[in-house]
Amino acid sequence: MNRHILLGLWAVSAISLTTATADELEGKRSSSEILEATAESDWQRFDPDNLVVIKLERGDVVVALSTELANNHTSQIKALAREGFYDGLSFYRVIDGFVAQGGDQFETRPLNTAMKSLAAEFEETIGDASLFSALKDHDGYAEQVGFLGFLPTGRDTENDSIWHLHCTGAMAMARDTAKNTAGTEFYITLQPQRYLDRNLSVFGRVVKGMEHLQALRRVAPAETPEDDTGEIIVSMRIAADLPTKEQPRLQYLRTDTDLYKEYVEARRNRPEDFFYFRPDHIDICAANVPVRVVADSSAKE
Repeated sequence: MNRHILLGLWAVSAISLTTATADELEGKRSSSEILEATAESDWQRFDPDNLVVIKLERGDVVVALSTELANNHTSQIKALAREGFYDGLSFYRVIDGFVAQGGDQFETRPLNTAMKSLAAEFEETIGDASLFSALKDHDGYAEQVGFLGFLPTGRDTENDSIWHLHCTGAMAMARDTAKNTAGTEFYITLQPQRYLDRNLSVFGRVVKGMEHLQALRRVAPAETPEDDTGEIIVSMRIAADLPTKEQPRLQYLRTDTDLYKEYVEARRNRPEDFFYFRPDHIDICAANVPVRVVADSSAKE
């Protein structure tokens, strides 16, 4: 190997990480202490008209839909849910460490108000950039990463584009090779799949019940309807359409506040005595937005 190449490789490997010391973190609150000290104003209730409730035999999964991006995809999933399209279908493709994919594998269900196919919404232009709360951390897949509301999001300032990320629990529409072929088949990521970013349209994320998806029986697409087609989707509904007492009452920690910045910093450089190595970094998919269940009387808009 060329000597200069060897020297170049050595130089790259010699780059050191910036780390935070215990002295620098003296007096800093842990993430759990920050959450314990939150006020009602630090939390935002999920709009029940933008919550999808997937009922499985093992429990309910709640997906919060994007209100800023992939609007045609959110409209599509809401239309399909309101048609009862998914009721009795299944998660027919569940791959360990990858995705749980559900829908009408054999394409036997008619469509009423939903579209047969959708134009891709892989990335879009956002009108108000102030809605995007950027993190300072380097990311290998995007120039910037941060949040639009509760959803992890990437941004390319050169192309003025923005998109939601394939972190754990991301919900998106499956498609064929052609980009505008998404229609009714959806998937939810069981682990981060960032290489799919900007190649499929993410329009929501699981905010409750992820453990039920992780526990789904692993299954490959069946050859015939008589084969094992996976676990059944009992129903899929929009929360606002359910009786009031059955609607999930969930709030997320607002990401546009100084308190959330403090929370992320406590996850980036953990001040607890347990930690000795603090890399001054957080992966966007590990910067989860806290979600809590609240009683009706305290669920503020």
